[in-house]
Amino acid sequence: MTNPIMDVLRAETILVTGTNTTENHPIFANYIKEAVLKRGAKLLVVDPRRIDLVDYADLWLQPKPGTDVAWINGLMHIIIKEGWQAADHVAECTVGYEEFAKNLEKYTPEYVAEITGIATGDLYRAAKMYGQARPASILYAMGITQHTSGTDNVKCLGNLAMLCGNIGVRGGGVNPLRGQNNVQGACDLGALPNVFTGYQKVADQEVREKFAKAWGLESLSEVPGLKVTEMFPAVEEGKVRGMYIMGENPMVSDPDLHHIEEALKKLDFLVVQDIFLTETAQLADVVLPGVSFAEKDGTFTNSERKVQRVRKAVEPVGEAREDSWIICQLAAAMGYQMNYADARAIMEEIRKVTPSYGGISYERLEKKALAWPCPDEDHPGTPVLHVGQYACGKGVFFAIDYRPPAETPDDEYPFILSTGRVLQHFHTGTMTRKGSGLTRLYPELLAEIHPADAEKLGVGEGDFINITSRRGSIKVKAWLTERPQPGVVFVPFHFSEAAVNLLTNPALCPDAKIPEYKVCAVKVEKAS
Repeated sequence: MTNPIMDVLRAETILVTGTNTTENHPIFANYIKEAVLKRGAKLLVVDPRRIDLVDYADLWLQPKPGTDVAWINGLMHIIIKEGWQAADHVAECTVGYEEFAKNLEKYTPEYVAEITGIATGDLYRAAKMYGQARPASILYAMGITQHTSGTDNVKCLGNLAMLCGNIGVRGGGVNPLRGQNNVQGACDLGALPNVFTGYQKVADQEVREKFAKAWGLESLSEVPGLKVTEMFPAVEEGKVRGMYIMGENPMVSDPDLHHIEEALKKLDFLVVQDIFLTETAQLADVVLPGVSFAEKDGTFTNSERKVQRVRKAVEPVGEAREDSWIICQLAAAMGYQMNYADARAIMEEIRKVTPSYGGISYERLEKKALAWPCPDEDHPGTPVLHVGQYACGKGVFFAIDYRPPAETPDDEYPFILSTGRVLQHFHTGTMTRKGSGLTRLYPELLAEIHPADAEKLGVGEGDFINITSRRGSIKVKAWLTERPQPGVVFVPFHFSEAAVNLLTNPALCPDAKIPEYKVCAVKVEKAS
């Protein structure tokens, strides 16, 4: 996120797209509601599915799934045509505008309407709502990223914010809402295949030398590792023979689960470290019992880049051990000593090798959370990025064209399937489905289907339907609701007994390698 969470209270317009905020980020959603109801902000929701925030919105656009580049380009086409762009900001602070603007010429409201199904008048109203607002905030989540065009979608939102001068200002920004409490921190600290901590690239010789010296090594490899979605094909090719999976449950969360299971069973050796015996752990040769957040010390870095202390509340149960202790013991057994007295000592090493975390110490975190970059102990932290100047010098406009999803409906598979979460459960249900209270609130898997589609299929409320893609089939109970548009079915992915990811398409965004969870072609039939 470029801006802190509470900045939405300063926004004139809030653009929410690809995020079912009330169900996936309910606390954040409360700030959006406060901005609208108490601060007079205008709310623009763009989502193929009717989410709860639509009830608070000044305008809701309902594009066809997978058409985000087209409608974002359409907004910018209108903004430029009407002269609503921040011309001084564009001229002084950005590069690439001419090529970018020329590419937008064909994205007329009529052309965009053909692709997206959005009425031309509504597109114009949306462009005016965002284009004339200063400041305006953009919030998005995996409804934007989980596409083969995911990287393009994000770049387009960046284009839109730059075009209107909404970067580097309070109340503005481009703000991805992270799906888990420390996913930002995990990325910050090197849980990516091509960087060390603080996004320092492994391809940079000077960076490698710095880390080798810090860790007492002669050298470090310059070759990036594999992204998660590249690992399983590599197993099938015989290039990966062992896996160590920690706190992840790909047997429920990854696309095309038949192939995931085949790959995991093909491994010579599989280790899973988790707090419960997940569906993935059941396939492991060795299971290492880790601990929950309440049983360890450390830090979380949240969506707004704010580093917060986590303090142990209870002692680990049975043979469970802190994850850092397990990792250090494994390193020692493999011939490399990793001796840290406690979590504070680990944080001290992080500070020494990570410029953006250089000023973040436990002493300071005892008093308040700090947002990186925070290069030294006199620095107050950086709530808003790109103030006065973009981090890369000048903001770069990208000329991006719409391309359709990897799989679109046809005569055999006439429906679009989209997946996501519900309020009552989290991710693969490893924790939330263990609790009786949450299970009572949402006890079984439901497929959302539009009543018009259900009538054509002869499906009534509560009937079971078979949903089939080119990769598999599941049987699930139907919930007749106008939340999805006709021709679209929505199924949560928390339920392993009818895992929707048996159906999803493993086609990847070429840049980020994220799967296209939000769009795949399926057929829907009433179950016998």
